[in-house]
Amino acid sequence: MNQYNITFLFADKTLQPLTLLADKGENILDVTMEHNVKLQHNCGGVCGCTTCHVYIKSGMENLSEMEENEEDRIDMAENLTLESRLACQCEIHGDITLLIPDQTSFVGH
Repeated sequence: MNQYNITFLFADKTLQPLTLLADKGENILDVTMEHNVKLQHNCGGVCGCTTCHVYIKSGMENLSEMEENEEDRIDMAENLTLESRLACQCEIHGDITLLIPDQTSFVGH
């Protein structure tokens, strides 16, 4: 089984960057949940909200392509950029670095 480095950067500057191993095909949200990395996921990871919105800083080519359901949903995310993805929809196929935005404005998990 292939494993890749996934590096988490945090908008909350009190948190240090964190690099973890992820299995090929695992999604970003699953990695955060396995390792207790705080990332909101109010819909439970079914692409029903945008609370797991992250910014891919490097390695976008190492993620699954954005499918139509994510394209439709991501447009509703706050502070959308070209680096924006929904963590629940990103299957990992190589090393990536991402930024988790401020998590204090969400209600839920």
